[in-house]
Amino acid sequence: MKKDPKIALIIPARYKSSRFPGKPLVDILGKPMIIRVSELSSEAVGVKNVFVATDDKRIGNEVEKNGYNVIYTSDKCLTGTDRVAEASKKIDADIYINVQGDEALLDPNDIIKCIEFKKNNNKSVITCKALLEHSEDPFNRNTCKIATDLNENLLYVSRNPIPGSKSGVLGKMYKQICIYAFNKNELDEYYNYGIKNGKTPAESYEDIEIIRFLELGINVKILEVDGGTMAVDYIEDVKEVEKIFRKQQLYKDISSKTKYRDTNKE
Repeated sequence: MKKDPKIALIIPARYKSSRFPGKPLVDILGKPMIIRVSELSSEAVGVKNVFVATDDKRIGNEVEKNGYNVIYTSDKCLTGTDRVAEASKKIDADIYINVQGDEALLDPNDIIKCIEFKKNNNKSVITCKALLEHSEDPFNRNTCKIATDLNENLLYVSRNPIPGSKSGVLGKMYKQICIYAFNKNELDEYYNYGIKNGKTPAESYEDIEIIRFLELGINVKILEVDGGTMAVDYIEDVKEVEKIFRKQQLYKDISSKTKYRDTNKE
């Protein structure tokens, strides 16, 4: 009987964000965002398999206080994936899931789907995509757009609209949903290149970490999910995320004594 692979879910978190310092600890309806993401992640893999990788004691202390694992990493990590790779050296697993610490509306089911997809495609890095809705701006540089081949292998990801259009009329596009799945060898190759050489050229130009795998010749396979998530990039995004939390009834308690009430109906 084949043994189930051991799963570790790692959430990279840094305090010194240039756009939003202290972002992992921003309050989302009564809890720090990093705890919100940890809770959602634990619904998919269990509390004991969730690790927060950080170089900051303020984040680490909050995470430990709430019963989650902390792995301390260096402050020299080039990207979140480098931080996950560094943390993986201290965690024994077959599949490593990387969930971004600002994905406060993460769907745990997407994590489960990503794990299953990786089991069947263990020789490829996995990340996810969702349809870019008509209400979303394709020119928003905080949203990474994805192009794949006919077999859902990643061709490129960009902050610009892709695929482009000679006529200027843009067609259907997909955005990246930042859930990743790796094996240990993939993480090691990624990390070792970064330590010796820094970021790869296109990775550096676009400032999109998944591109390094493409430039290293490592295949990336794409899993389509429903989407509906929203990352917190700026302080202004917090109110919108809280609004969506309420609308989806993901937020149920501010305290253990107070039951969730849908204020939109009052």
